[in-house]
Amino acid sequence: MINRSGSQIREDFLRFFETKGHRRVHSSSLVPANDPTLLFTNAGMNQFKDVFLGAEKREYSRAASSQKCVRAGGKHNDLENVGFTRRHHTFFEMLGNFSFGDYFKKDAIAYAWELLTSNGDHCFGIDPSKLYVTIFEGDAKVPRDDEAEQFWIETGVPKDRIFGMGAKDNFWQMGDTGPCGPCSEIFYDLGIEAAEEAGVDKPFPRDDQRYVEIWNLVFMQFDRSSDGTLTPLPKPSIDTGMGLERVACVLQGKISNYQTDLFTPLIDRASELVGYQNRVARQSQLAQHPDLKDSYIEQREEDIASLRIIADHARAVTFLLSDGVMPSNEGRGYVLRKILRRAIRHGRKLGQEEPFLFEMVYAVRREMQVAYPELIESAPRVAERVRIEEEQFSRVVARGLAKFEEEIEASWSEKLEKGHNFLRALAKDKPEVARLFINEEAADIPGYPDAVKFTPTGTDIPALIIKQYGDLLAQPILKQWYAIEAEPVILSGKNSFAIYESFGLPLDFMVDVARDAGVIFDMEGFQRALQEEQARARASWKGGSQKSAAPVYRELAKTEFEGYSALRVDGARILALVKDGIGVPELKGGEQGEVVLDATSFYADSGGQVGDQGWLYSEDHNSVVAEVSGATKPVQGVFAHKVRANQTLAVGDTVDTVVNGEVRAATERNHTGTHLLHAALREVLGKHVKQAGSLVDASRLRFDFSHFAGVAEEELAEIEDIVNRQVLANTTVQTMVDVPIDVAVNELGAMALFGEKYGERVRVVKIGDFSTELCGGTHTGATGEIGLIKLVGEGSVSSGVRRVEAVSGTGALSEFRRGFDVARVVGQMVGATDVAPAEALRHRIAAQEEEMKKLRRELDQVRMKAASSSVADAAGSAVEVKGVKVLTQRVDGIEKTQMRELVDQLRGKLGSGVVVLGAAADGKVSLIVGVTKDLTGKVQAGRVVGTLAGLVGGKGGGRPDLAEAGGSDAGALDGALAKAASVVEGLL
Repeated sequence: MINRSGSQIREDFLRFFETKGHRRVHSSSLVPANDPTLLFTNAGMNQFKDVFLGAEKREYSRAASSQKCVRAGGKHNDLENVGFTRRHHTFFEMLGNFSFGDYFKKDAIAYAWELLTSNGDHCFGIDPSKLYVTIFEGDAKVPRDDEAEQFWIETGVPKDRIFGMGAKDNFWQMGDTGPCGPCSEIFYDLGIEAAEEAGVDKPFPRDDQRYVEIWNLVFMQFDRSSDGTLTPLPKPSIDTGMGLERVACVLQGKISNYQTDLFTPLIDRASELVGYQNRVARQSQLAQHPDLKDSYIEQREEDIASLRIIADHARAVTFLLSDGVMPSNEGRGYVLRKILRRAIRHGRKLGQEEPFLFEMVYAVRREMQVAYPELIESAPRVAERVRIEEEQFSRVVARGLAKFEEEIEASWSEKLEKGHNFLRALAKDKPEVARLFINEEAADIPGYPDAVKFTPTGTDIPALIIKQYGDLLAQPILKQWYAIEAEPVILSGKNSFAIYESFGLPLDFMVDVARDAGVIFDMEGFQRALQEEQARARASWKGGSQKSAAPVYRELAKTEFEGYSALRVDGARILALVKDGIGVPELKGGEQGEVVLDATSFYADSGGQVGDQGWLYSEDHNSVVAEVSGATKPVQGVFAHKVRANQTLAVGDTVDTVVNGEVRAATERNHTGTHLLHAALREVLGKHVKQAGSLVDASRLRFDFSHFAGVAEEELAEIEDIVNRQVLANTTVQTMVDVPIDVAVNELGAMALFGEKYGERVRVVKIGDFSTELCGGTHTGATGEIGLIKLVGEGSVSSGVRRVEAVSGTGALSEFRRGFDVARVVGQMVGATDVAPAEALRHRIAAQEEEMKKLRRELDQVRMKAASSSVADAAGSAVEVKGVKVLTQRVDGIEKTQMRELVDQLRGKLGSGVVVLGAAADGKVSLIVGVTKDLTGKVQAGRVVGTLAGLVGGKGGGRPDLAEAGGSDAGALDGALAKAASVVEGLL
C-alpha cells in the first residue's frame, strides 16, 4: 500500500475508472437541481437521479465522479458529532462509479477489488487480509444475495471474510417507492490501536471504530411499487460511494480522518488564527500539577475537537457560499448560518474573539482549488461574506453570551450546592470529610477552571465514605450520593427565553452551548415561554385585523382580467362598491371608494408591479364616471379599483374600463427592464444573486437582491452596459401562458420571483436567451421599446440584501437632462479642463475642504493663543485653601480639546494645585477640573466637577486627576466658578 495524498487518491480513482470506459463527470452543486426532497446534495448519485429513474438520457452509460456533499440538516444531520468522532463531517467528498443499465454486480465487484488491492496503475495496493465484505442476508421479500457472494469469492475474497447483514445496512432504496436493491459494503481493519475499547480485540463486525466502512456498492435491481411489490428492473444499474476522507485515512495509515492531509493543513491554519499555541503555553502548568492532570488532558481534547470543528466547518462554509447559498434564517441559509456560528463559537472557546473564519476560506482554496477551480474566483467573495457574518454574530454574542453563561453556571451551581450541602452535613459528623468538597490548593492555580474550584477534585468520594463509615454504614450514604450525582443539570427554558428575547442570542446557538457545557436545555420550557409571549403580543395588538380583507370581498365572484391583450373592456358590470371597508349600494359624485367588476383591463398590484391607472366610462361610452388611481386584489382573483366618482355609481351598473396607456407603457418598460437587470446582476456579480423584492411603477424600478457587499461603481457601469446592449438588440419579449410549472423550471430554466405564489400552471416571460422568469406582470413587446435604462442608485436594505434603482424611457431622458445641467454648471465653476466634469468637481470640492480644514486649524490656534494670553498670569491669581492652590477661570470661545490642553498648561504652572475652567456657548456650559498628581489622594477631580455641574444644571465625572461635565444653565456659570474654592476646601 503506497501512502498518497488525498488529492492523488481522488485523481487515481477517477483515472482508474476512465481506463474502464467511464466518463469523468464534474461534481454537481451542493444545491440540488430541481429536487425539493433534498436540502443539500448528500450523495454521489444525486446528480444522476433522473438517469436512474429513466427521466433523463445521457450520451454515456458509465460515469465516475468525486461529488462534494454536505450532511448538516434534515434526515442526514451529522453536525453535532463533527469534531468529536473520527469520521463525522459536515462537508465530505464521495468518490463513485455508476452504471446506467450497462455492467452490473460482477463487474462492479471486480472493479472494486482491483482498485483496492492491485498494485497496478492508479490502484491502491491495500493488503487483502485487512478487508472484509458484507452482503445482504435476505428477508421475507428478497432472498439472500448469494450471487454477490459468489462474485466476491471468484474475485479472491475468502468466504470466511464475507458476512451477511440485514436490510438496515445492506439494502438500499431511493425512497418509499422506486429503484432499490441489495448492496455490498467493504470494510478496512484499522488495527487494535483503533479499537473502541483500548486493547480489546473484537472480531469483525463487532467494533465500529476499528472496522471502518470505506466503500458501498449498490446493486440497483428492483422497482418498489406503492404496495411494496418488488419488480426486477429491465436494466439493473450500479451506484457506488467511497468516502474520500475515509480512504485517505486508510492509505495514509491513520486512525482518524482528521489526521490526514485533507485536514491537517486546515487544522494548522486554524491553530494559527486562534492563537492556540499561546493557549497551550498558558495551560502548561496545569499539566504539571498531579491533581489537575486529568483536567488538563480533558481540556486538551476539547480544544483539539474545536480545531477539528473549525477545519471541517470552514470547508462546508466555503463550498456552500461558493455554490450560492446565503446565510439566512430559513432553509439552506439557516443551516449555513448555523455551521458558520458553530465554527465561530469554537474559535471563541479557544480564545479568539476577533473575526478569523474568513481567513480559513483562503486555506480551503489553497488545498482544494486544483480539484475545484471555481474556488479561485469565488474565494474573495466568500471570505467577505464570512467576515460580515462574523462581525454581525460577534455583536450578538457580545450582548448575550455572558448572560447565558451565567445561567449555565447558576444551573450547575444548584447541583453542586446539593453535593456540597450533603458533604457539609457529613462533615459535621466527621470533620475529616470536609476536605472532600473544596481544593484550596487548586483554587490558586492560574488557568484553573473556576467551576472546578467548587467540585471535589482528585478524590474518590465513594471510597473515602466507605473508609470513614465502613461498608455497612456507608451503603445508605452512598445511595444518597449516587442519586445526587445522577441528577441531570437542567437549564431553565424560561430564563433562556428571556435571554433570547432580550439579547437576540439564537436558539440553536444556545442549545449548542448548553450541550457543550454538559447541561440539558429545557426546550419544552423555552417553547412554552415563547408561546406565552406570542399570546401576549396577539392580545396587545390593536387594529391588526384591519390589514386583512374586508368581509365584503370574500363572497364575490372572481374578476376576469383581460388586460394582457387589451387596455379597454366594454360592458363590465359593477359587482360591489366599498367605502371605508364597508359595502355600500352606491358611491356619489366626489366620493372615494373601491369598485369591484366582473371583468377589467386594469392590472392589480402584484409581483412588485403597481396597479394601472385610468378611467371608468359610462355605459354609452361617452363620459368618465370615475377616475381610477390604482387596483388591488384584496382576495385572490377579485380586483378592487381605487376610484374617485365623478357621478353616482351603483351596484349593477355597467361601465367601460379604460387603462391610461401612457402610464401602462411606462410601467411595462420598467418591468421588462427589471428582468434585464436581474439577469445582468447575476452575470456580473455571480449566480448567487436572487431577487429579494421589487417595486415597478411608471416612474422608476426598484430591485432588491441577495448580495453580501456593496456594488462597485465599475460593476454598476458594466451592469448598465449589459442591460442597454439588450435594449438596443430589440429582442422580442416572448410570453408563454399555461405552462406546467415543472416544464417551466426544469426545461425552460425559468427563475421564480420573490414573493410570488405559483400554481401548477404558470406564465413564463422569456427575453431571448438572456432572461427567463416566471412572471404574471405586463411587459413590452420587445426590449427596444424600453428606450434606455439608467441606474440611479445602489445601497443596502438589510444584512445580505442590496437595492438598485433605475429609470427607463422618458425617465432616463429626464435623468440625462439633469446630469447634463449639472455638468454645465460644473463647467462654469471649474472652467475648461481635460478631466470629466464629475472628476473636476471632486477635485474642486476636495481642495475647498482642505482649505476649510486649514482655516479651522488657524482659527483654533488663534483662539488657543488668545485663551493662553488671558490666563498667562492666572497662576498668580490662584487662591489658597488649607494649603492647596485653586485656580478658576472662564474661557469662552474655545473647544473642549483646547480646554484640556489649557488645564495641562495651568497645572504645570501651579506645580501643585487644582485648576477649574468653565466655558459657555449657545446656552450650554462646559466644565473641566484638573488636579495635580500629588493631590489626588485628597482631592478628586470627579467629585469637584460633579458638585459644580449640579450648580449649572448638569452632571459629569472622570478620573481623579481630570474630569469633565456639561450643563444647561449658562447664566449660572460665573456663580459656580466662584464657589470652586469652597468645594475644594470641603474635600480637604
